[in-house]
Order: sequence, then C-alpha cells, then structure tokens
Amino acid sequence: MKPFTLFIALIVTAFSYAQTDSRMYDIINDVSPDRIKSTVKTLVDFGTRHTLSDTISEKRGIGAARRWIKAEFNRISKDCNNCLEVFEQHNFTPKGDGARIVKDVDIVNIVAIKRGTKYPNRYVIMSGDIDSRVSDPNDYTSDSPGANDNASGMAGTIEAARILSKYSFENSIIFVGLSGEEQGLYGGKGLAAYAKEKGWDIIGILNNDMIGNIKGVDGTISNVDFRIFSEPVPPTESEQARKSRRFYGGEVDGISRQLARYVHHNVKTYMPSMNPMMIYRLDRFGRGGHHRPFNDAGFAGIRIMEAHENYTQQHQDIRTENGINYGDTFEHVNFEYAAKLTAVNAINLASLAWAPPAPTTLGIGGIVEADARLEWSEVDGAKGYKVYWRDTTSPTWDHSFYTQDTKHTLKGIVIDNYFFGVAAVGADGHESPVVFPNKIIR
Repeated sequence: MKPFTLFIALIVTAFSYAQTDSRMYDIINDVSPDRIKSTVKTLVDFGTRHTLSDTISEKRGIGAARRWIKAEFNRISKDCNNCLEVFEQHNFTPKGDGARIVKDVDIVNIVAIKRGTKYPNRYVIMSGDIDSRVSDPNDYTSDSPGANDNASGMAGTIEAARILSKYSFENSIIFVGLSGEEQGLYGGKGLAAYAKEKGWDIIGILNNDMIGNIKGVDGTISNVDFRIFSEPVPPTESEQARKSRRFYGGEVDGISRQLARYVHHNVKTYMPSMNPMMIYRLDRFGRGGHHRPFNDAGFAGIRIMEAHENYTQQHQDIRTENGINYGDTFEHVNFEYAAKLTAVNAINLASLAWAPPAPTTLGIGGIVEADARLEWSEVDGAKGYKVYWRDTTSPTWDHSFYTQDTKHTLKGIVIDNYFFGVAAVGADGHESPVVFPNKIIR
C-alpha cells in the first residue's frame, strides 16, 4: 500500500471508531418520566422505608417496599424471557453494631443481574437506595416518604433495568436496591463483601442517591446540572504505589476517577445539553454514600446525583415552620430531571457492558527523551485501542490517537508535560475505561 493510501486508510479507520452508536439514542428516548413518577409514588406510599421499620405488613414499611421492588424486577424479567436473575442478598446485623442499629435487623438488598454473553463474571452496577429516614435516624415508625432520598434513585434503577433488559451485552449488568444506607452504608458493605466472596470482577458501580431535585436551598434552579463524585485513588493501594506516585504522578488518576471521566465523556457525546460536573471528592463534605463500601473494597465506584440540593427536604420530619414546608415529599421531585439522570446511567451501563475489558498492563517510557512511548497488553475482542493524553492540570482526556497496535510512540510529546492512558475499543466503538500507566519501560 502506498504511503498516502495508508494514511487515508488510517484516517478512515480512526474516524469509524469515533462515531456514535444509534442504540444509545434509543436508550435515552426510551426513559419514561411517567414510569419513574409512578414508581416514586408507589415507594412513597409505603409510608416509611426505614431499615428498622415493619417487615411483615403488605402495605407499610421496608419489607413491603423490598417485596414490591423484587416483584418489579421479576415482571421485567418475565417480559424479556427471564433475562434477569433476581434474588435477595441478606446481611444480618445485630443490635449495637452501630449507633443507628438499635435492634437486630436483616438488611436485605434486592439484586437483578442481566448476564453477559461473553464475560458473565464481569459486572457494571447501578444502585439506588431502598431505605428512608426523618430527622432522628433511629425513628423507624414516623412517616418517612423519602421521595427524592432515595425513591428517585431506586426508580431510576428500575427504569434502567426495564430499558436495558431489551438488549444483549457481553458484560453483565447488575441493578440493585441497597438497604441500610441511612444506618451506616450497611447494604453496600454487604454486597461488596458478597462480590469479594463470589469473585466478581467489577468494572464499576454507579451509585444514584438523589436524582430528582432541581431547586437548591440557595434558590438556584437547573434541570441540566448534575454531579459526579469520585475519589482520586483507591484506599486499598499499596505503599509502593503511593511512593511511586511521587515520582511518576497519578494523584487524580485512580480507577474511580477514570470511571467518572468515562461518564463525563459519554454524556458530552450523547447528551450534550446536560452539564456533568466532576467533583474531586469521594462524596459531599463530611457525608457518605453507597459507592464508598465498594471503594473501600478496592472497586471503582462513583456517585451520580443532583447538583442543587435542598436541605429542608432531606432527613426532615414532615412539618411546617416559619412558612417552610419540611420533608422529603412527592411534590418536590422533578420527574423529567430524574429521567435525564436515569438516561445518563443507562447509556453508561450500556457502553461499559458493550465494551471490551481494559488492558491489564500499560507501560510508559520516554524519560529524558523527546517522545512518549506506550506499550500495553492485548485485549481479547478489542478491534483497536485509543491512546489518550492530557495536560497535567486538565480534568478530562483531551487528546487521543486510534491504533490497532499494542504500542505507540507519541512523537514530540514530552512525557514530563502530560498524563497518558489507554482504552480498548470494541467493534461498535464502545471503549473500556482508560487505564493509567502501571509500569515503566526503558
């Protein structure tokens, strides 16, 4: 092949892998605000979903809510020829295990797995929380509707399951309702431990906690802003990894931060009207969410949530004071906005589940050289690879080069001035999360 012909062929090949997948737009359009509204209303009507509330009644308490969620997953599964594996995952917690566990309780998660065709033991997870609370975290009898916190996230998870059940994926997707969040993240701890015990290979968890409020306590109103919280590096990393980072960089390039960048990139590609805000924190200041137990176990995990919170509607007894209506009630949820954030989750679940695995190793060289050199492990099923680089102060991967090789030299790119990474690319253009270099080549 002549050099010019080869050059054009490379451009065409690279361009073909930059195109969008039309199925992603179908997924976005399938998300129904009305279905989300109906689900939130049903969950609110259980009166309270406090972790320690009634488990016997068919109409009130967390037991009734759990059974209804499980039945919804089973209905979805029936409509897709039993394509979901639905089960309860139990975590018995004795009284006194924590300040908010005032009696023995079985903390039960409701899990639905859409099994992957090629990598059935590789999972991407979307979670919502089942439980709710009022001002006193140990008050398990008062009405606690939890409309936004977190019936909205649970409704989004059920809606995503309904939509994605129509598709086939190479990797598995888990849709889960987690319990015990308000009592100390117990449901997430239990499922993370279960994943370790079963040897699950977790790509990442998208934790949805409050995705339905558009009016902040400061008066800001926006139905396009949302936040993606992610920790910079895993808490489980070795001391050697910490020492190496002083010399080679990577302070903001852990697996959870790469997952956050992945979501940011897909939203900018497929939902450009939305404004994803990457927040460089594990969670809100001094607060926690159900992605944290997965981070603690060494898994990638992020929190997706509204940008503008209203604290008069969080963890509040239902009451009116000084003309302000307190309480997390149904009328405060914006269902069009909740549908948008559900779509954010659904397209990223689909993209990750359609993508090949990421390279396991990525070597980098170029110390005191004019060029940066990268070599990585071959990925089964990958049609090519994206070499990424960015300024050290940039939050996103801003430059890329597509190649079908497993090594590449970036001519004229001095290793000192940029950060680098590589993603595997599948047949439909879906990419794995970016891998940051994990070894030095000479």
